[in-house]
Amino acid sequence: MTDIPHTAPLGAPRLASMLTRADAVAKRLAAPVLGLAGRLVFAATLAGFFWSSALTKIDGFGLSLNAYAQVFPRAMEAVGYDASQLGALAHLIVAAGTAAEFVLPLLLILGLFTRLAALGSIGFLLVMSLTDVIGHGVDASAIGALFDRAPDAPILDQRLLWGFLMLVLVFTGGGALSLDRWLRRRFPLG
Repeated sequence: MTDIPHTAPLGAPRLASMLTRADAVAKRLAAPVLGLAGRLVFAATLAGFFWSSALTKIDGFGLSLNAYAQVFPRAMEAVGYDASQLGALAHLIVAAGTAAEFVLPLLLILGLFTRLAALGSIGFLLVMSLTDVIGHGVDASAIGALFDRAPDAPILDQRLLWGFLMLVLVFTGGGALSLDRWLRRRFPLG
């Protein structure tokens, strides 16, 4: 007859020990896994949106009238869609915003300066949302409301989720397989 090994019942001390070890593993893996997953989710869902939007603002090697109309719709209407009549600050804002739509997604995908790029993306989302609401005057259905039963409003619901994704990257960094991690290992600071 074969002896069946007897294991002690799963008592409270043994269960507590297992949970403590599992908690330690989860804490150790949280930043590398969440950072990488956040970057992959961003690349799969949002990077194309930002790059497509940025491409609508380019005309040859310069900024298009569409860029100014998207960023400053009321000001462009007031000057008869003649961007040359806008001030230097408006030109700087449009150029910086267009560059941000190209550069920030690239940095996030590569995991380079991830925390800073994610923070910049949060700022960009806020400006983009305010431009839609104030500049373009979108209606209440596009803005949406928190805690309602319709989770698909393009401004509040979608951008809140986008912002949360960016916030995860601000706190976790680029995670595993990021250039940030490679640079930290290659050039330790202390």
